[in-house]
Amino acid sequence: MQDFFEGANSQNVPNQVIAEFNKGIQLWIKREDLLHPEVSGNKFRKLKYNLLEAKRRNFQSLLTFGGAHSNHIAATAAAGKLFNFKTIGIIRGEELESAVEKWSPTLKYARSCGMNLLFVSREEYRKKDSEEYIEKLKRKFGNFYLVPEGGTNDLAIQGCEEIINISDKQFDFICTSVGTGGTLAGIINSSSALQKVIGFSALKSDYLKDEISKMTNRENWELILDYHFEGYARVNKELIEFINDFSKKYKIILDPVYTGKLVFGIFDLIKKGHFPENSKILVIHTGGLQGIEGMNRLLKKKGLPQIVH
Repeated sequence: MQDFFEGANSQNVPNQVIAEFNKGIQLWIKREDLLHPEVSGNKFRKLKYNLLEAKRRNFQSLLTFGGAHSNHIAATAAAGKLFNFKTIGIIRGEELESAVEKWSPTLKYARSCGMNLLFVSREEYRKKDSEEYIEKLKRKFGNFYLVPEGGTNDLAIQGCEEIINISDKQFDFICTSVGTGGTLAGIINSSSALQKVIGFSALKSDYLKDEISKMTNRENWELILDYHFEGYARVNKELIEFINDFSKKYKIILDPVYTGKLVFGIFDLIKKGHFPENSKILVIHTGGLQGIEGMNRLLKKKGLPQIVH
């Protein structure tokens, strides 16, 4: 397993410059989405040390939480299949259990990897962090290694610290999308004091600032809350058109939940003069492309343009 992670990591493509703007500003991208076809991006980083720990402690099963389109659910299911772990996914939305034909591509993929899916109500799902609820799950499924929703814990942050390497010290700004904050915290921890790390929240909430502050003692970062497009997994025509235009121009696909909003925000801030002259900006492509098919189904129902991928 260690060889797998080290081998895949060694294949990471170099950073590439994708756009140059007025005042000498350069935008580069780190293609973490290319780390592995199924366990990619920040999920590769978050799962690495958790899986190694689960193996060290001789766990046979992994249990985690997520929604119907969760990148984390898909990656955990794929990793379980790769490394012979049984996987259990606690899925938000009990109404999905009796509507298999309406399952998202993510859920169908997770099941195809052998993941045991348990659909629970949103009320029950909110108990996911309580010890009493975890014990209840252990009585149902037996002993398991718990991976939190979104994959963020101390071991995940350790993995995300490996996103940034010595060659990335040339950049003035490092930008990433933010869900639970673990990826951002890892990048902050491995950045240099002279770099500014900027997180673009995918959620319509500012509670993340306090959560991220618990994960790092560094202060060279900020969280931008202006590009969530009205909430998690919410999109509009402007965002979809931006993603498609970006893909056509730069031959790089962005997802609509995280990286699309991230890059949209960066382009907008550059236009508004947020970055100083001659800034070198590195954007982290954290993957998440598996969710596009499911999003396109929703877009079609709403009569919105679909993402070209």
